[in-house]
Amino acid sequence: MAKSTIGVGIIGYEVGRSWGATAHVPALRSLPEFEIAAVSTTRKETALAAAADIGLPESRAFTSAADLAACPDVDVVAVTVKVPFHLDLVRTAVAAGKHVYCEWPLGNGLQEAEQMAALLRASGLRGVIGLQARCAPPVRYVRELVQAGEIGEVLASNIFATGIMWGDWVNRPNAYVLDGANGATLLTIPFGHAIDAMCYALGEFRDVTAVTAIRIPKVRLIETGELLEKNTPDQLVVSGRLDTGAVATVHYRGGSSRGANFVWEINGTKGDLRLEASIGHAQMADLALSGAFGQDRKLAPLDIPAEHRWVPEGLTNPALNVAQSYRLLSNDLRDSTHTAAGFDHAVIRHRLLQAVEQAAQSGSMVNLPH
Repeated sequence: MAKSTIGVGIIGYEVGRSWGATAHVPALRSLPEFEIAAVSTTRKETALAAAADIGLPESRAFTSAADLAACPDVDVVAVTVKVPFHLDLVRTAVAAGKHVYCEWPLGNGLQEAEQMAALLRASGLRGVIGLQARCAPPVRYVRELVQAGEIGEVLASNIFATGIMWGDWVNRPNAYVLDGANGATLLTIPFGHAIDAMCYALGEFRDVTAVTAIRIPKVRLIETGELLEKNTPDQLVVSGRLDTGAVATVHYRGGSSRGANFVWEINGTKGDLRLEASIGHAQMADLALSGAFGQDRKLAPLDIPAEHRWVPEGLTNPALNVAQSYRLLSNDLRDSTHTAAGFDHAVIRHRLLQAVEQAAQSGSMVNLPH
């Protein structure tokens, strides 16, 4: 790109709370090739508060996504709002000739994701999907170890994790996750991020079976104590075979555990790997990696080689993995490469989620297209 910096306009911002505020802004500030050029929300007062929080002039506080996308200093539009709005906002950004960084899930279902992927493909612009767990340094190192044969042939991969939301309580800003029609579910968000990391490290699924259940149908709204209905599963068990023949199982449940909240074990013929975290969202967790090889009797902590981290040492999650994704985008824009996960990749992941839903509904195995 001709400009010395890449200007990013952030759509969606709540001071101190939203993903744009807690992840995107610190991520972008850590990378000298980027600058935050504009922000938009739906109301003037929140847009001005967002601009003040970021350090932008009032002239860069917009209440219209179209106005933000039209800003000449915006090169990339970051869509960080709820899933049902993604399609229209991506259309708006592309119509203005801007690249897009869209948070995951890309669309509210496979059909919307396919529309956006086709739109970006036809435009020649870049569309990056916020599946940032695959950019976590420990996950990158796991992929390297597996591909180098350090644990031999992978036999099995197992994840147990929790979702924080979808348990027995919810706060008002997140109450929309109780309605599956909004596209923000245990399946699409924590499972979607974790399964993308698994597929990145080990390969895609060949087939899946699944069981889902709603074990807690009424959820307490913590601000008032009111009981709200939940119509989306809070238990999700997925099993299947990867293209390599390895058997994979994943169990996500709503809420949090008094014990483990994220454990991922990979078992091979020559060794084992284990990733753990205090929260079940792999995309924003601090993942600790341990391993055992050959004659080792117990797992031991593994240091992550420096080449898997591309952002400053002081940066921590939830911004770290987002910054890793932005660094891939900047490299791609500079070098005309395609290393960042794009919208076509998001379609692949949405197809897997649809296969899981079909398997759960039918009670039978569903094969994945290749």
